[in-house]
Amino acid sequence: MTHQPELSPEADDPDAAGDNAEKIQEPRLWRADGWTARVIKNEDDDGWAVAMIKDGEPEPALVGPWTMGRDKKNPKPLDTNAFSTLVKTASEVLRRHEQQLHAMLHKSVIVDTDTARISVTLDIVPDEDNPFAVLRATDELGDELAQVRVSPGFKLSKASAADWIENAYRKPR
Repeated sequence: MTHQPELSPEADDPDAAGDNAEKIQEPRLWRADGWTARVIKNEDDDGWAVAMIKDGEPEPALVGPWTMGRDKKNPKPLDTNAFSTLVKTASEVLRRHEQQLHAMLHKSVIVDTDTARISVTLDIVPDEDNPFAVLRATDELGDELAQVRVSPGFKLSKASAADWIENAYRKPR
């Protein structure tokens, strides 16, 4: 496991974050295209790690092992190809995280009734002080049929959606 020290770009350079950050291409520090790659000592062993930090973010999107150089003591220097690969990998990690978060906060089911096909969605609003969710029904044309505020713990399923529809869209318990 790689130890993760404070890796914020602002820690070393207050002007580093943001779109106006200057491009840097050093053996252990690269900054370009909205990202900073920093090669750091792995405090758990004799190896090295690389941290990828998206500009403006306080924490790295990716921390992983880094290759030793030829002398088997110092890290291999960063280069254009390595940086490009790291940017691609870190971007994918962020994309997956966003997709997972979206999937956790937005659920939907389709319910076929005798007269219509109704889409029921549950959108959770993770407010720190007062989290809640919105249960919404729309018809096949996208017209809203009903909307009600529910607990963020409401379990949306075909059965719970069908019950809500059958109960004339009254707020579920």
